[in-house]
Amino acid sequence: MKRYRDCTTKGNHIKELPVEQRPREKLQASGPSSLSDLELVTLLIGSGTPRNPATLLAKQVLELLDKTHADEQVQPKEIVRIDGLGIAKATLICAALELGRRRLPTKHKQVIFPCDVYPLIRHYGNRQQEHFICVSLNGAHEIISVNVVSIGLVNHTLVHPRDVYS
Repeated sequence: MKRYRDCTTKGNHIKELPVEQRPREKLQASGPSSLSDLELVTLLIGSGTPRNPATLLAKQVLELLDKTHADEQVQPKEIVRIDGLGIAKATLICAALELGRRRLPTKHKQVIFPCDVYPLIRHYGNRQQEHFICVSLNGAHEIISVNVVSIGLVNHTLVHPRDVYS
């Protein structure tokens, strides 16, 4: 999967991207699984403001989602705090997250090999920072939760054992 251009560099606007790299066109050509989380949230946001383009807003939404514990739901009032997002886009993002949660299979996936975890965490592969991810299993090796414990720098992250056990 190709990495999406970092939205903190100049050229943040979708219109400045080559046509084949724009999220909507990329989805039509290659399907939704070919898009990064950043591109998916950018599609939900649609358009930004002159000061905050959609890609920058999407990055801020992803940072908020990464900081939110898996058992908690992001509320629209938290998303509205991001400069450039109003209540309409905040409720759209919350609705999309809830729909995704409801549509997930209820059957617990059993982990037998390390490669069984990859489909659950592969969307973290194109992030610009290291993420320490904790995959919790029950006694039958079924996945209970997947949580981001720590977000670090480009090539490393620090984590304390109490953060993992909490």
